[in-house]
Amino acid sequence: MEHSAWHDLIKKELPQGYFAQINQFMNEVYDKGVIYPPREKVFNAIQTTPLEDVRVVIIGQDPYHGPNQAQGLSFSVPEEVPAPPSLQNILKELSEDIGDKRSHDLTSWAKQGVLLLNASLTVPEHQANAHAGGIWEPFTDAIIKVVNQKTTPVV
Repeated sequence: MEHSAWHDLIKKELPQGYFAQINQFMNEVYDKGVIYPPREKVFNAIQTTPLEDVRVVIIGQDPYHGPNQAQGLSFSVPEEVPAPPSLQNILKELSEDIGDKRSHDLTSWAKQGVLLLNASLTVPEHQANAHAGGIWEPFTDAIIKVVNQKTTPVV
């Protein structure tokens, strides 16, 4: 993320030293137990969808909290993983509008300008919403502020 268009713009929206606080938080929680998504995918939403390409934002609560589900994109799971209920609902609505989309991996959406962002970017195994109200909300709020500053329309 450090070399992306996101980095400096997000940093401007946060208090001094906030990225260091995020790193400290991640070091602590990943050392204590099983956290989703895998650490290398925590920032997948903004790493996969460049700021200049964002046309749509879909915000989820937090990553899926079961094994092999979370991949750092809200509502998306790897293809080989059964769709969780929230994704089933999205796919059902999509099917009614434009036909079936059988893939559970929404990476293709992210690459087309759909920012798939969760309000909290990490979650302990089997503990939905456990990291809510903590370190992530100011960060994800900063992302939304940056998106709102774009001159091109975003849904």
